[in-house]
Amino acid sequence: MNEETEPRPAHPSSGQTSLPRFVGYFLWLGTVGFGGPIALAGHMQQDLVEERHWISKQDYVEGLALAQLAPGPLAAQLAIYLGYVRNGILGATAVAVAFVLPSFLMVLALSAAYVRYGGLSWMQAIFYGIGASVIAIIARSAYKLTKLTLGKDKLLWGIFVVLAVATAWTSREIVWLFLAAGVVALVVKAMPTRAQVETIRPSVWLFGPAVAGGSGLFGIFLYFAKAGMFVFGSGLAVVPFLYGGVVQEHHWLTDRQFVDAVAVAMITPGPVVITVAFIGYLVAGISGASAAALGIFFPVYLIVVLLAPSYKRWAKNPQLNAFVRGVTAAATGAIAGAVIVLARRSIYDVATSVIALATLLILLRWKVPEPILIACAAVAGLLLHAA
Repeated sequence: MNEETEPRPAHPSSGQTSLPRFVGYFLWLGTVGFGGPIALAGHMQQDLVEERHWISKQDYVEGLALAQLAPGPLAAQLAIYLGYVRNGILGATAVAVAFVLPSFLMVLALSAAYVRYGGLSWMQAIFYGIGASVIAIIARSAYKLTKLTLGKDKLLWGIFVVLAVATAWTSREIVWLFLAAGVVALVVKAMPTRAQVETIRPSVWLFGPAVAGGSGLFGIFLYFAKAGMFVFGSGLAVVPFLYGGVVQEHHWLTDRQFVDAVAVAMITPGPVVITVAFIGYLVAGISGASAAALGIFFPVYLIVVLLAPSYKRWAKNPQLNAFVRGVTAAATGAIAGAVIVLARRSIYDVATSVIALATLLILLRWKVPEPILIACAAVAGLLLHAA
């Protein structure tokens, strides 16, 4: 290997630890890490950089930037990149499995319980309350993402509005609008020269590959692999994309089941996109859950492993950065539109309206962990059912 493609070891100032211990940290984080991608990234920074000194600040910052630029769930990408820095492809692979496995197993257990007891009134009552609360949580996340990614940029706000309206109106996430948003931002903010087009084209391809259809487990894998390529800004960005395909196109789940799938992701630690395992389980049992989870995470893993060696060469490319900013604004708009789509299915009477409003007000006023809010909403659903 030449120097440019050689896996880069951790910065010399970072402390050394064994690979099993390093991977064990991500197994622990995947088991107890709540709060979404920003919170999980914060834990990694505090634990690995500041306290244990296992990762240098430089490597962490570069990994975070890569995770923000490339498609896929941010926290999982950052974890995989840090594993790559620590021990090349072996480290990236071990960390990917350790970080995702705990939440995957929890979702499997919840999926099995849902299939077995989902028809019972008490289970329906629990998700009656949880569904309304989840809508408020997604709305709060959309608000935070809007502040974080759009700022005062009028072009990005325009993209946001177009995607929010399109998603709310059609109940679908329109892929070509995502790509168009990236192209518009690229042309307006960093119009490339003819020479630069050739260097940008391979990178842009990574953000929008065509994935052919399929049937059976392979079809499930391909569908979720395609979905994973349009997760920008937050794992919640996959929600509107999945709704159009899972509910309206393939009819794998009903509206109610889809909202319950999002709820399951909210009450388990780790990446939010693990909701796909619940969907896969309802479609084809454990095999379907495994195919869906592999589909959503495998492309993310490949992107990190392929791009990490040449990260410095492309990360500061102004055209690529402009394209990604446009796509991220589109993803944020799609999440906002999805709030309206899902709210129509989950907030339909006085009780659900009160639960959703109370959740939103609490989130805006205090820093209450989301799993606690969801647990309270589940109790409220049971009490309302009993009454």
